[in-house]
Amino acid sequence: MSQALPNQLPPVPLDEAQQQRLRKLYTEIRCLVCQNQSLADSAADLAVDLRHEVQSQIAKGSSDEQIKRWLVQRYGDFVLYKPQMQASTAILWAGPFVSLAIGGLIWRTVQRRRSIAPSQTSPGREDQMQRARQLLLADDDEKGR
Repeated sequence: MSQALPNQLPPVPLDEAQQQRLRKLYTEIRCLVCQNQSLADSAADLAVDLRHEVQSQIAKGSSDEQIKRWLVQRYGDFVLYKPQMQASTAILWAGPFVSLAIGGLIWRTVQRRRSIAPSQTSPGREDQMQRARQLLLADDDEKGR
């Protein structure tokens, strides 16, 4: 009596075109256990199960989009290396660019203020500085007595 090896499921028969689709899908799907490995590279039990499920769905005639949609519904957008652009993932796609633009605007504003500040001295401010100097000198004179 032969026993199945652990961590293996019986293969699903696929033709060559289906095998190519399968290999492509494996590289687009993330292992949920390993997180930085594709489904093709992972040896985790969940990855084995997901590979078998994807094979089964291809054999049933499901399209790549249907398979991805099923995976996203079940496991969330994280399961795909390239999640679809939608309202819930818009911040992931646009966030870095928006942050960079905001940082550039802040930097530009600070630089402008620095270049304008020294050249603008108002007469009222100069009078205030003169008055402050006089008060400090008067205070020093009183302490010196």
